[in-house]
Amino acid sequence: MRIVSIVLSSLVLALGGVAIAKDVELATAIAGKSRTPEFVVRDAARKPQQELEFFGLKPNMTVVEINPGGGYWTEILAPYLKNKGTLYTTVPPKALGERAVKAAADWQSKLDAKPDVFGKVKTAEFGRGVTAIVPDGTADMVVTFRNVHNWMGQGMAEDAFALFFKALKPGGTLGVDEHRGRTDQPQDPKAASGYVREDYAIALAEKAGFKFVGKSEILANPKDTKDYEGGVWTLPPTLQLKDKDKEKYLAIGEADNFVLKFEKPKK
Repeated sequence: MRIVSIVLSSLVLALGGVAIAKDVELATAIAGKSRTPEFVVRDAARKPQQELEFFGLKPNMTVVEINPGGGYWTEILAPYLKNKGTLYTTVPPKALGERAVKAAADWQSKLDAKPDVFGKVKTAEFGRGVTAIVPDGTADMVVTFRNVHNWMGQGMAEDAFALFFKALKPGGTLGVDEHRGRTDQPQDPKAASGYVREDYAIALAEKAGFKFVGKSEILANPKDTKDYEGGVWTLPPTLQLKDKDKEKYLAIGEADNFVLKFEKPKK
């Protein structure tokens, strides 16, 4: 009962004396016992409820999660979409070689380990050489979390956004979460520091045909100076410099991130 109470208490926010209901099913997925404990700890920094609600996620959608990493977002999206929607997660194309094959197999092993949670999750290839992630015009939403710098480093950022555009239905949504680069410096086209200028990301999406809908500042962090020896990975959770100035970087917290929402035009 205590867990139920905690979930229910998180479903309503008081704002100016008006009760605003939150997505009950999403809050329940976030509070799910099957989630990895290390991921749950990061909820305070990543704000999954606010971010997914900003994107406009609904339980009956077909959603494509690009490059799911360790599965932080998949562990929320899979149970949320399980009964009414469809979730695709992407893996590297096997044609890229042994490392790609192993990465795809490792991800499938994670999904197979909890069939009650991930049993309906589908996989799709995404990466260099891929011409379609899912059948064209079939996804309601494509989401990517802190991946744009990787595609820039691989020289395939423009191709990535073009693939997202193809995958979405007219009126579909692209949600982008990324480490926000400094505006007083030109964008490194390879994004070696892990930071991407917000205007640069918007330009990439618009070049692919997307309409910029808006942004959220829920992941803004003014303490992040973005000038570290080890790039964004100097900050938690990576802490690339290990014990060197560890307390300093923990005090800064996770990177300053932008959260952007785009729409594929209906016509």
